[in-house]
Amino acid sequence: MHIHTSEQKKLKLGIGNYTCNWGVHICGFYENETERDDIIFGFLKQGFIDGDLQLYCYDERTRDNFETDFVHYCPDCHSSLNNEDIFIIKPAKDLYYPSGIFDPWHMDDSLNDFYNTSQKKRKVNIRATAEMAWALKAIPGVEYLIAYEARLNYFIPEKPWVSICLYNLNKFNGKTIMKVLQVHPYTLSGGIIFQNPYYVHPDKWLADHFPDFLTRKK
Repeated sequence: MHIHTSEQKKLKLGIGNYTCNWGVHICGFYENETERDDIIFGFLKQGFIDGDLQLYCYDERTRDNFETDFVHYCPDCHSSLNNEDIFIIKPAKDLYYPSGIFDPWHMDDSLNDFYNTSQKKRKVNIRATAEMAWALKAIPGVEYLIAYEARLNYFIPEKPWVSICLYNLNKFNGKTIMKVLQVHPYTLSGGIIFQNPYYVHPDKWLADHFPDFLTRKK
């Protein structure tokens, strides 16, 4: 099934039989490890098949645990897991709060640098997925997470990029999940992908909640 998400080229998500278009920001919800891994493993395996650059940030597991389980799912991926032209695998801390502080402006610059560097090296499609449970820790600046998620809707469109932000429904409360829904235009839950009726354009969401984050849109 195709979900029309932009005017860019189509891709296979590796989740069910879904296809969509590049330039999309998805929130993925799960309640157990099996549901989580169905999303991550399918998404990454398809990216390997298609020759995409893949950024995966883990938090609820170790890298060794991920590699052991993923190699059973995709044996052909084993020899490429340490090739950062194909897989970039890192703990969530290294991406989101390497200094111990979560700073959305730093994230903007970091993602832009990552994207520009990857495209100079070789024109490549990018798949990014991250386990977001790190945000439940007492990290300075974490209160700006949803503002950062809203701002990703300025960064991702028109780029050959797909992001799936993974939220464990057994760990995040209902109030937070409603905020997450407001800043992701598409949702993946129970193996089904759909356009999110709760989504609010970042111009409006940020103006209502964090107007200071409108000062630099891209």
